Amino acid sequence: MSTVETRSLPLLVAQRALLVALLVAAWQFAALRMPAFVLPGPLRVIEALDALVHSETFFTDLGATLYRVLAGFLIAVAVGGPLGIVLGSNPRGARFFEPVLSIVNTVSSAIWAVFAIIWFGISNTTTIFVVFMTAMPLILTNVWQGARTVDAQHVELARSFHMSRAQIMRKIFVPTVLPHLFAGARLAFGFGWRVSLVAETIGSSSGIGYRLRQAADLVQTDQVFAWTLTLVVLMLLLEAGVLKPLERRLFRWKRTV
Repeated sequence: MSTVETRSLPLLVAQRALLVALLVAAWQFAALRMPAFVLPGPLRVIEALDALVHSETFFTDLGATLYRVLAGFLIAVAVGGPLGIVLGSNPRGARFFEPVLSIVNTVSSAIWAVFAIIWFGISNTTTIFVVFMTAMPLILTNVWQGARTVDAQHVELARSFHMSRAQIMRKIFVPTVLPHLFAGARLAFGFGWRVSLVAETIGSSSGIGYRLRQAADLVQTDQVFAWTLTLVVLMLLLEAGVLKPLERRLFRWKRTV
């Protein structure tokens, strides 16, 4: 971290704290003017969250959702990344498969969830499949577009040195598409979290989405807010503790302009 970033960190923390305080104040102001079953106040939500954390199923549900999202996301990276490189380096194959990718992108996650229930029933595979079918096209498209930015002169130069196709892929295409892969993966991971809740709501007997549906059916709005707060905190922790450090490590060779 640079000196300028270190100096600006306290100011950034103060600004974020002020933003959170303003949002909580607006929330409390609105909650005082509405019934609790419509908009519970911050204190009521914190109490509901404390009750959830101390329940027997909280960490089981949290772990189930996290497992499904990560499994679907990692499979999407494993499939979408290599396919994107192949299509980006093969214009004829890209033109042939482009309509298929367009069709996959137009199908919503809710439709994939319906198909998954028909094919896999109420199981972990249902949510994993929905996350995969949502995340994979995003990753594939980003990597594909990144592979198309590879300089043809670099490829020709590598061929003049009698480098194999595998070496060209590893030393030219992969470093070029890595930033695109990471950008697509971060976007896909966020979408994966959201669609996993949709899939769990209609095709699971555990997980955060399933508990959200239960709370909504019983008009337990404070629990809906508590689960939502849990998701927000978890995403912030993953962003700050995993994604940002990984991004700095992968692209430490890049200079900030």
